Amino acid sequence: MTITITAFERSPDRGRGLARDMRVRWALEEVGQPYEVRLVSFKAMREPAHLALQPFGQIPTYEEGDLALFESGAIVLHIAEHHPGLLPDDANARARAIAWLFAAVSTMEPVIVDRETARFQEGKESWYEERQTYVHGRIRKRLGELSARLGTAEWLDGNFSAGDLQMISVLLRLEGSPLLEEYPNLCAYIARGQARPAYKRAFEAQKAVFLAVSAGEGKFG
Repeated sequence: MTITITAFERSPDRGRGLARDMRVRWALEEVGQPYEVRLVSFKAMREPAHLALQPFGQIPTYEEGDLALFESGAIVLHIAEHHPGLLPDDANARARAIAWLFAAVSTMEPVIVDRETARFQEGKESWYEERQTYVHGRIRKRLGELSARLGTAEWLDGNFSAGDLQMISVLLRLEGSPLLEEYPNLCAYIARGQARPAYKRAFEAQKAVFLAVSAGEGKFG
């Protein structure tokens, strides 16, 4: 059965690999599963056909036979559970890898996304700088805790897993930020993830969509 995922027709991340279909692409590349991509416009994301797959009008979605899934974390977990390569065989190690996947989306990502939300929606408010100080403090707390746990290890718990894939994907939202640069071991951790051949294939596939759209519009960048 062919796997089909959805992605932005025109991604707000402008080819930087931050849109959440990247996580699903990366997971599929890691386990060697071919897939097709259906690009959707922002208009199409609010139409009944897409809402039947993703009730919140977002991407990505995952379709395989009569199975339809939404939420990137759930999709990555499904892929990891059904194909070898992203979860350990040992039951306890497997459970820990899944815990890290949930930690990425439940503990780390909300505070990082809050920074982006504040910048885009509240940047002109008189209290914005005070708000940013608070948000940055929360991010530093979480980054510090993660940095301490990772220490000098290569990955979060033994070999690379779906937990690392999801955590690195979340941390990439801070790439280039002084906040992240305060933690050299996390920067090195991200770089190891980006150096994986599966990540590179997924990144280039997602970036190709942006370049094709830019070429069609007669502009780049």
